[in-house]
Amino acid sequence: MIEDTVESSSKESTRRQARRAGVGAFAGTTLEWFDFFIFGSASALVFGEVFFSGAPPAIGTLAAFGTFWVGFLARPLGGLVFGHFGDRYGRKSALIVTLMMMGGATVLIGLLPGYAQIGAAAPILLVVLRMIQGVAVGGEWGGAVLIATEYAPPGKRLIYGAFAQQGSPTGNLLATLAFLAVAQLPDEDFVSWGWRVPFIASAALMIVGLFIRLRLAETPEMAKVLEQNRATGLPAKVALTRYPTLITLGVCAGVAAVALSYIKSTFALSWVTSDGVDLFDRSTFLTMLTIALFVQVVGQPFGAVLGSRVRLRTAVYWMLVPELVLFPAMFLLLQTGSFWLAALGMALATLPHAMYYAVLAGVLSSAFPTEIRYTGISLCYQLCSTLFSGTAPFFCQFLFATTGNIWAVIGLGIAYVVITILAVIPLLKRIHAAGPTDTAM
Repeated sequence: MIEDTVESSSKESTRRQARRAGVGAFAGTTLEWFDFFIFGSASALVFGEVFFSGAPPAIGTLAAFGTFWVGFLARPLGGLVFGHFGDRYGRKSALIVTLMMMGGATVLIGLLPGYAQIGAAAPILLVVLRMIQGVAVGGEWGGAVLIATEYAPPGKRLIYGAFAQQGSPTGNLLATLAFLAVAQLPDEDFVSWGWRVPFIASAALMIVGLFIRLRLAETPEMAKVLEQNRATGLPAKVALTRYPTLITLGVCAGVAAVALSYIKSTFALSWVTSDGVDLFDRSTFLTMLTIALFVQVVGQPFGAVLGSRVRLRTAVYWMLVPELVLFPAMFLLLQTGSFWLAALGMALATLPHAMYYAVLAGVLSSAFPTEIRYTGISLCYQLCSTLFSGTAPFFCQFLFATTGNIWAVIGLGIAYVVITILAVIPLLKRIHAAGPTDTAM
């Protein structure tokens, strides 16, 4: 009787820790992505004017998108550094440091003087702070995914991984709402101080995130690795030498999940509001983007539910193939100039890659052993972000500027979907062949 009570109490404690881990992963990634996404909105709307005011508008926008990309260039470094410490010494401490780095850098961007005040030092400091953001988010994602999935009950890895993934659309939604609010200001006020408010206000979110994360315990799987002294000396070396094919497939498997959202938001925001196009003003488009992000927040978890209930390879096809039609349709509906048609196009084009994004964390976390898992999944995700996500707005702007045709941008987005399908199917086969997983691959 006493043993049954103790066992029941232990199970309840484990469930409570699992729920707390899921909430902690969600809260932390929400803050990290809020900070990361407000930079994208500011790049599209104001950074060209504030930090590159000496250049022509089109060149200033390209320079701002180039600075935006710097954050992605730094992300693999963050994945390597914090992956190493997370695999060697535990997940929790790495996540606390990444949260503080991101929050501090974001607040400092909000306080940074522009080119008119300090000249060339302004864009240089902006690049440095963006690099710190990139290192922080590069270390954050892998740890947040593992905090959730390594606490997951049997058969629930995809569902719990979706907790961490849910922070991305939620952070993006909050970032868009923040910029939608300050975009109501007169242009002069928006450029001079309004855009800074979301950056400085992120300090409050950082405090909340730290409070939640400090209450978390180390994950059970990693605690066993540390207890048994199985931690690998150089996790990156092991991952790159023993699992190069898995890493390559993992990088390519994430392309549609992470790159399409930056075309839809960062590039499209700049495109529809630019001189010569003028389809919508910034407030109208941000409202449409808010609707699409709300659809993503609600619809994204159903990807994990679908992936848990049917064969995952089948679910992946169901999630990604519709994007080949809906992504071009989005741009065609944007060109109508109709608010509701454009909003419908953006919402529909969001669902396929959002639902796929929900299962990506569970797929990648199943690919690597515990002792190098932080490093392995971080390399996959962050290299993908650097090579595809960070470059997406830049290359879209370049393609549109050189061809004058939005179909060149549409072709790039379709190519991203095809690359993803061609990579994720063999990745799932390899994971299934390696041993039992939480779901049928």
